[in-house]
Amino acid sequence: QVQLVESGGDLVQAGGSLRLSCAASGSIFTLYAMGWYRQAPGKQRELVASIPSGSGGRTNYADSVKGRFTISRDNRKNMVYLQMNSLKPEYTAVYYCAAKRREDIVVHTTPDYWGQGTQVTVSA
Repeated sequence: QVQLVESGGDLVQAGGSLRLSCAASGSIFTLYAMGWYRQAPGKQRELVASIPSGSGGRTNYADSVKGRFTISRDNRKNMVYLQMNSLKPEYTAVYYCAAKRREDIVVHTTPDYWGQGTQVTVSA
């Protein structure tokens, strides 16, 4: 079992920045690829960014956030982060942290574990 707890969501003006954090516990963190998803009202949950298991490596981003978002992990602290810059109102959503054992997280991946989500609201 892996427990994931997100934090860092907030209300921010367009053009601003936020850093989301996800604390993982309960298993060997380095075995898991990590991802950030978001779900806006009335829309399906979508993958925003992912990072492989182990020491990281090649990260992946949705086209809509490339150049604006950066995913990273700190294996010493069992943490994964999502740095979000130049935020837009359309980024308003609940952001979820997710974990997948060993396999990379891509668009059609079904994660093994989810966090409870953190609300990000970007005002115009």
